[in-house]
Amino acid sequence: MTGATLTISSRNYSSWSLRAWLLCKLAGLEVAVESVPMDDPNNRAELLLLSPTVLVPRLNHGDISVWDTLAIAEYLDEAFPEAKMLPQEPAKRAHCRSICGEMHAGFYNMRSALPMNLKARYAGFRVFTGAKSDIRRVLTIWGECLDLYGGPFLFGRRPSIADAMYAPVCTRFVTYDVAIEGQAARYRDHIMQWAPLKEWIAEAKKEPEDIEELDVEF
Repeated sequence: MTGATLTISSRNYSSWSLRAWLLCKLAGLEVAVESVPMDDPNNRAELLLLSPTVLVPRLNHGDISVWDTLAIAEYLDEAFPEAKMLPQEPAKRAHCRSICGEMHAGFYNMRSALPMNLKARYAGFRVFTGAKSDIRRVLTIWGECLDLYGGPFLFGRRPSIADAMYAPVCTRFVTYDVAIEGQAARYRDHIMQWAPLKEWIAEAKKEPEDIEELDVEF
């Protein structure tokens, strides 16, 4: 099977596109990246959290097409078992799947209050109350994983699907100056220095298009 294309919305604003791309990196799959135009109404609706879309992210790999970030993760884990994207031990693998599912299905208040914006920095940003419980839950997840598996990634010394799923949260904490400390701060900093994430951010900063609704002055 040859040829892989990942269709995304925005490098700067789309956390799900970022996750899908990081998953491809974990699998060792080189992909050509294609972006849906910013003026596409479905694309803007997805970025503004107004509605989901089946358009992005979408991975086309040979004659196989798979969309939705978690589905892409499962496909890549099956297609590239040598990459060991999930932990090998059953209990550890179940734990990883559980926290990935939690990110995929939840944290809406945090995502809406702190939309991903890799170009922006908002010092002293005031996080509204509804998002604080989401942040606390993320920090609990990180703490449990780092205590159990020793870091520097959530499930030990090698990155997993979980790190791809939670990497956009690290960028949000940086963008909105969310105060964290201890091992959570060390994990955030480690992920921000993760080579694939740095590569994505560098490309995101080159994007000419901005969405005014996500670039308001707070």
